[in-house]
Amino acid sequence: MSEGSFDWQAFLGRWQDEWVPSDDEADEEADEDPGEGPRRLGVPGASEAAIAAAEARLGRRLPPSYRGFLAASNGWQVDQSAGIYRLGGAEDVDWFGDPFDMTPMYEENLGENPRREDVLMAGMWTRALRLETDSDMSHALLDPGDTDEDGEWALYVYQGWGGEYPERYASFHAYMEDMYRGFHGDRAAQPGFVNATTRAQDAHVEEARRLALRGRYEEAVPLLEDAGSFGRPHSHVLLQQIRQFLAPNGRQDYGMLVGDPRYLSEFLPVQALDPGRGTWRPGGDDHWLGMIAARGVPRETAEALVGAVRDGTHRYAPEGAWGRAVARARDEARWGATDAAWRTLRAGLPEWETTGPSLIAPVGLLADPYLGPLITPERGAELLATPRSGERGPAPAPVPDLDPPGLVWITEPDGYQPSFSGYRCVWVEDASPDRLPALLGGEGAALGGPVNLRMTPHHRRDRRGLDDAEPWEDRATVSVGRTAEGWAFAFDGESHLVGDRLDSPAAAASATGRAVVVWNDPRREDPDSDRSAFHLSVAEQGRELYAFTVRDTGTERSGAIPEALDPTRLFRPEDTPLANERRFLTALHTELNLSLPRFALARGALHTFPTRSWTRAPRKGESYAYIGFRRHRG
Repeated sequence: MSEGSFDWQAFLGRWQDEWVPSDDEADEEADEDPGEGPRRLGVPGASEAAIAAAEARLGRRLPPSYRGFLAASNGWQVDQSAGIYRLGGAEDVDWFGDPFDMTPMYEENLGENPRREDVLMAGMWTRALRLETDSDMSHALLDPGDTDEDGEWALYVYQGWGGEYPERYASFHAYMEDMYRGFHGDRAAQPGFVNATTRAQDAHVEEARRLALRGRYEEAVPLLEDAGSFGRPHSHVLLQQIRQFLAPNGRQDYGMLVGDPRYLSEFLPVQALDPGRGTWRPGGDDHWLGMIAARGVPRETAEALVGAVRDGTHRYAPEGAWGRAVARARDEARWGATDAAWRTLRAGLPEWETTGPSLIAPVGLLADPYLGPLITPERGAELLATPRSGERGPAPAPVPDLDPPGLVWITEPDGYQPSFSGYRCVWVEDASPDRLPALLGGEGAALGGPVNLRMTPHHRRDRRGLDDAEPWEDRATVSVGRTAEGWAFAFDGESHLVGDRLDSPAAAASATGRAVVVWNDPRREDPDSDRSAFHLSVAEQGRELYAFTVRDTGTERSGAIPEALDPTRLFRPEDTPLANERRFLTALHTELNLSLPRFALARGALHTFPTRSWTRAPRKGESYAYIGFRRHRG
C-alpha cells in the first residue's frame, strides 16, 4: 500500500462521526460535562517536519500507513480495545527495548525447525516500536523486521495479563481497520447505533441472504464475513448455516435463536445433538438444559428433545411439500437406500420455505437420525447451491451416487471408515426387513432404534439379548435393511472367527423364501497371517440347498453347489486371501444377485436387533474356552 493510497482523513473522520459510548462507557459519559460534546478520539495531524524529526530520532523511516495516520491525526483513542486505550503521536513513540526480557522465552520455544513467523515473533521484542501511551499492561508494537513488499511493518498487540501469544496484524492500517470493526461490533446491539456504515452492512446481509437462497452461497460468504466483523444482526447465524452444511459434523451454536418459535424446530434439535450423543461434557445434561432454558426453551421441551435424539426417535418433520419429501426420504434411508433418499431430498429441496430472516437452509435435517448422516460435505454444498424458498437460479450439478454395486467394496476403505476385517450377513429374498427379527432373533427380538454400529462405542450399544448369552453362544447385533435388488439383509461387521460349531441360520431364515448366509473372517488386519475362513450356505423353504466352509485346513461342502460358486474355483491356494475373498464376493453378486449398501453400513443409521447364536451348544465330550474381562475400580 503506497503512502497516499488510503484516505486517513475520511476514515478517521467517519469513525469520529459515528462514535457513541458503549454500554460499558455510558455511565462514565453521563458524569462528564455535557457541554463538552462527543469525546474527541483524535487530534490535529502532525506536520511533515514533526514526522521527519521523529524518524531522525528513531533512526528509521516509519512505514507508509503509520506515516499517513500521523499526518491525519497525531494520536488516537482506540476505545479500550485489547487493553490499549490511546496511541501516541510522533513525539511519543519509541523503541520498546524488551523491558520484560521476553526474547529468551520465545527463542527457547522455537524448537529445531521453527516456522518463519515464529522466528520473527521471537526477535520482535528487541526491535519493535512501541505506539501506545495509555494501556492496561498491553502494548502495540510495530516490527521493522517483519515487513512486506510495500514497506509496511507488522503490528503485534501483546496483552501482558493474558498469557497468550501476541496477535499479529499485517500493518498499522490493518490494525486500525480491525479496531474500527471492533468499535462497531461492541455497539451493534445498541438500538440507537445507526449510521451510514451500519446501513450499508445491513444491506450486504440482506443481499447475502437472497444470494444464499438462490443457491449462490459462495458469493454470500464474503458479504456475511465482512458484515459479521461489524457485528451486524443475522450475519453470524447465516454464515453458521453455510458452514454447518459444508462441515456437517462440526459444531455450531445458534444462541438465543433456539428459543425463537420461528426457528426452534430447525435450530434446537441440532443443538441437542451433542448431549443426545453423549459428547456434551461441561456440567452434563443439567448444565445444557439450564443453558437452553435461559434462551427461552421450556426445560421439559429441551429434556424431551435430548431424550428423543438419544434413543433415535426424533424426527425432522417440516410441513408442506418439503415435509412430504423428507418423509419419503426417511423411509428410503431407514432401510439403507441412502442414494435414493438423497435424490428424493434433492428433488424436494426447492419447496423448502424459510420461516424468518435468520434461516436460509433446512438445518433441522441434520438432527434426523436417518437423514442427518446422509449429508456429506459434498451433498451439503449441493444443498446450499440449490435455489429454494421461492428464489430462482440454476440447479447445481448433482453429486454422484455413493453406493457402488455388488459386494467387493467390503474389502476397500471408503475414505471415512476402514474396510470390514470380518463380517457375516443373512440375505432373505422377497421379505420385508422388519420380518428379520422373527426369523433370526432370539425370544422377543424386535427392531431397535437407528444406530451405526461402526460409529457407536460398545458401551453405548443396545445389549438386549446379548449380556445374558451362554458363554458358548456367538450372538450378533446386526444392522437391517434392504438391498437395491430387493433382498432383506441382516449384517454384522464385527464378526469373530468362523468356528467348527457353526450353526448356519440359513434354514430358519428361509421359511418364507430363499435365504443366503455368508460368514467371512479374512483376518486382513494381520498382513502376515494366512488364516482365513469363508462360509456360504443357501436355503429355501426351511431346507438347506447347499453349503461350504473354506478354512486354511481344508474345505467342507454339502449339497449341489452351482459351478459359479464352487469353492475349488473361487479359492485358489496360489492366490492371497484378499484375492480369493474378492473373487468370492464377485461371484455372490453375479450368481445370486447380492449386494449391500456401503454408505448405510459405513456411515448411515439402520435398525438393529440381536440374533440367536450362530454357533451350536457343545456336544457331549466337546470342550471350549472363553476369555472374560471384568473392570475393577480402585
